Amino acid sequence: MPRVGAIIVAAGASQRMEGVDKMFAPLLGRPLLAWTVAAFEASSAVDEIVVAVHRSTIQQARELARQEGWRKVSQVCRGGPRRQDSVREALWRLGKCDWVAVHDGARPCIEPELLACGLAAARETGAAAPGLPLHDTVKRTDAGGMVVETLDRSGLWLIQTPQVFRYAILWDAYRQAGGDATDDAALVERLGHGVKLFPGSFRNIKVTVPADLEAASEYLGSREARKSGS
Repeated sequence: MPRVGAIIVAAGASQRMEGVDKMFAPLLGRPLLAWTVAAFEASSAVDEIVVAVHRSTIQQARELARQEGWRKVSQVCRGGPRRQDSVREALWRLGKCDWVAVHDGARPCIEPELLACGLAAARETGAAAPGLPLHDTVKRTDAGGMVVETLDRSGLWLIQTPQVFRYAILWDAYRQAGGDATDDAALVERLGHGVKLFPGSFRNIKVTVPADLEAASEYLGSREARKSGS
């Protein structure tokens, strides 16, 4: 069977969280990061997980891994100053894999089914990312906040994670990476590889500001209640 590795990127500075490290913010009695990793632990498709965290939280994250009993987490490593630096470090530490899923640690509401969809989509081109089509009007402004133009929203998507790649493609993209990129798909695109989009989920919330914690808590609470009732 193809071997699948997962990278959880959790090394951000949480600059918009009003002094709270979102990765260890309490979420229904557990740190946010615990919910994120648990989804990959629960996936039968995932063989190995590497978690990249901020240098100041390495020991805290390793202790969390021990407490949670994560069997698939092979390493908790120090991330870099940029997201792509963290992914590169984790990618280097992964064991031999055929496929790699890269996921934001700040998305604790991911369901294993979304990862399964990503793996299926990636088999078509070697690279896939979840996305949501834009429904709202999009405008571009100047530095002073004045509207410059209204963009055609058709064909525009909001991109999420997990993004899934054939290992060799992602490794090549990072080996040749030049300049900054906000996601892994962008680096792969620069090499001329096609990236297949598959449907993301509105429930796949990315915690960026304190209010997002409330939304994630509400969803996870209802999800756990459904599981308890089944």
